Amino acid sequence: MGLTSETTVDVVAAVAVVCVALLVWVWPRLAQRKVRHVLGRLAAIGVTQVTIIAAFACWLNSSYQFFGSWDELFGNTDTAPVGVTQAADHNGGATGVSVKGALVQPASDEQLNRVSGLPTGNPAVNGKVESVKVIGRRTGVVDPAFVYLPPQYFQKAYARQRFPVVVALSGYPGSIFNLAQYLRVSQTAGQLQRSGQMQPTIMVMIRPTIAPPRDTECVNVPGGPQTETFLAKDLPQALKSAYRVGHDASAWGVMGYSSGGSCALQLTMRNPHVYTTAAALSPDYRVKDDPTTGNLFGSGLGRVNRVNGHDLMWRLKHLPAPQVSVLVAESKHGERGYPQTLAFIKAVKAPMRVASILPESGSHNFPTWVREMPAALKWMNQQLTFPQDVVPRHLPKKKSHSTVRAEGTEPKPTTGTRK
Repeated sequence: MGLTSETTVDVVAAVAVVCVALLVWVWPRLAQRKVRHVLGRLAAIGVTQVTIIAAFACWLNSSYQFFGSWDELFGNTDTAPVGVTQAADHNGGATGVSVKGALVQPASDEQLNRVSGLPTGNPAVNGKVESVKVIGRRTGVVDPAFVYLPPQYFQKAYARQRFPVVVALSGYPGSIFNLAQYLRVSQTAGQLQRSGQMQPTIMVMIRPTIAPPRDTECVNVPGGPQTETFLAKDLPQALKSAYRVGHDASAWGVMGYSSGGSCALQLTMRNPHVYTTAAALSPDYRVKDDPTTGNLFGSGLGRVNRVNGHDLMWRLKHLPAPQVSVLVAESKHGERGYPQTLAFIKAVKAPMRVASILPESGSHNFPTWVREMPAALKWMNQQLTFPQDVVPRHLPKKKSHSTVRAEGTEPKPTTGTRK
């Protein structure tokens, strides 16, 4: 039984119900003051509580996909590329991802099939979302992803055209399922593109948690997971090898919610040659150790530099501002990070540019982020350039397996220091 399957949830729930019934049944027999009866009552209560908590945890994990498998739950994940059988596209032809040594490989549709509102039918009319796994050539990481391809990707008029890319990152311990089902990344992008409010753009949904259950943020941990390298080098290389995406950084953006938003800012400000645009929904502005991360920065003389390098306020004060555009979103009432967000906006200086979405109220949850998504995507659309480069005729074409209003909230663009 898979960790996220309904069968697992039903079985664990049934065990919990049986334990509750047994507790009620045997309680009169344990209602004495002898030591063994007292110990028996404690054991019965403990077992019952454990099964109830396990049932709730299984249901919650099945709903939100924090961990996709038993291996992930216990920290046993793939660490190296494996062979793959080439899949077919909607016309019955090859997907264009090379079989041997492919950096993007087809993956199971189990999670994708549970997402509502995805495009169906002819991809050239409705677009398509693919379930893949991305192989990190430098890091050896194998990370699942969903890739939304707009209808134009499959149309003859765009057969040699490359497309801009937005990488969407989940929070911790979130999953790509959360991005697709609850943040509605591909559904929102598809609606905006169909209505002409967003240019045809490839949306890549991926999680920054490359070594679950550890939260590695967007840090290259000394002697540990190299998350920044995977997201700033391996991921773009893999996508460029498999899809018709722009090769210039001006066509690449990254966004995320919660710690995924923090990661988006980190990636863009630390790697402006890779990502030139970031949208961060409810982010933090510095990375610090906690029980879920462990020691992210190592020890010794280099630790202070590594800590400062991931403190965005420190970077704005002590380092030249990168030539990038960022958007930050935080509610004035209901979220803790509003003062820090205002301080970040004020600290930005040219040539870096900042815009903001600052609703009057909202919480650190998906309803708030879903409300902010259309504005964030339309703003990103205004920053990203549609690639001018085309696929050379002599190469085989790779096929695949802005400041606007949101709910009455106006993102405010700022160049340089905000007055």
